[in-house]
Amino acid sequence: MIRFNPQTVKKLRRFREIKRGYYSFVILVLLLTASLLGELLVNNRALIVSYQGTLFFPTYSAFHPGTDFGLDYSYETNYQNLQTVFERDARGDWLLMPIVPYNPLENDASEEVFRPTPPSIADQHYLGTDTTSRDILARLFYGTRIALFFSLAFMAAVYLIGIATGCAMGYFGGAFDLVFQRLIEIWSNIPFLYMVIIVFSVIPATFSVPTRIAILLIVMVLFSWTSMTYYMRTETYKEKARDYTAAARIIGASDFRIIFRHILPNVIATLVTFMPFTIVSAITAITSLDFLGFGLPPPTPSLGELLKQGTATLRTAPWIVTSAFGTLVILLTLVTFIGEAVREAFDPKKFTIYQ
Repeated sequence: MIRFNPQTVKKLRRFREIKRGYYSFVILVLLLTASLLGELLVNNRALIVSYQGTLFFPTYSAFHPGTDFGLDYSYETNYQNLQTVFERDARGDWLLMPIVPYNPLENDASEEVFRPTPPSIADQHYLGTDTTSRDILARLFYGTRIALFFSLAFMAAVYLIGIATGCAMGYFGGAFDLVFQRLIEIWSNIPFLYMVIIVFSVIPATFSVPTRIAILLIVMVLFSWTSMTYYMRTETYKEKARDYTAAARIIGASDFRIIFRHILPNVIATLVTFMPFTIVSAITAITSLDFLGFGLPPPTPSLGELLKQGTATLRTAPWIVTSAFGTLVILLTLVTFIGEAVREAFDPKKFTIYQ
């Protein structure tokens, strides 16, 4: 069991009392959980196939060629067509498809022409298709998942570098602090957008999509960690001057122990408060870069890419920009509500009595 100290319990209880932030947190956790099981909800592979008395589970297994189910081709089975075949033959075979039977990269051009189509329940394109006949709901679902996990990885990396550097600057001070301040000031003046354009212009197109996403994450982290160092430097300076730090030093505690066992737990309120807003900035940044064409590599589903399509087809296909913009607004609103609730719940003035 994890046991929190009384002050932390009060803060968590206060956070739960702020209904707007608390329910936003619950909704966001549910979205993250659903995204982890995304292939069971949005996918062009069947969940279960019953063929000649044998059950198959294609979703998380290796692909099954059409010959596995009595079809005349050796490439991966088209499960929507297979469902039609099963219903036509009426031999007792059946399959279960996800709620949205499309993947984010699948082109569903019923008229053999790639064009946007409006929302249709009959075709199970609940939010319509984009300019290349890909299901918008599928691309929004996986694009949101990528944005959330990208922003969480971004936050973790920024906090790791920013906390380590800021604590060291504030704790050791002197020449170490002065040199790092000058280096951070110089590094902060390098234009972020230009560096992204330069880096992505020299990355070979032969690199895999995960590699290109990892490079983008590294570039964004390298130019975003500096702001966290200022907060941590200031907080560490304050905590270093307190009596408990001097007492720990007198009894022989090492610098590492003082920083990570004594100082950091006392500045946790600052760290927690900035977490949601760091996530918001990461989602906004990756969406903006995607919109400009310097973000996630195509054909990776992303909110920015859909916004770019939507603005280009605003008159002919308004459902594209409406869906993408609505998803982005909902996502950022949830995270912002959580951030406001965390900031208020962890405000030290709520639990301090001055006499």
